[in-house]
Amino acid sequence: MFERILRRMQADIRDGAYTLSYHARIEMEDDAFTVYDLEWGMLSGTIVERQRDRVTREATYRIRGIALDEREMEIIAKRNATGHLVIITVYEL
Repeated sequence: MFERILRRMQADIRDGAYTLSYHARIEMEDDAFTVYDLEWGMLSGTIVERQRDRVTREATYRIRGIALDEREMEIIAKRNATGHLVIITVYEL
């Protein structure tokens, strides 16, 4: 259903064209995930849900993937106003 959106996000990940929020960095550290885990999780993942912010109407996406050590993870990502990929948070399932 969201294959085109996921492919574009994955291309941005491959190109290093994304930004990690401060919150994502803290959550990754708490769960002992590295940037490599995040990238592998995005590349191996699938979009399981699109959510809409009630105020801004921005779409965010829940991506479920696998870290390098095979732990299940979820990544919440969106495009900002300029179309740049932003990783909002990352956590272990």
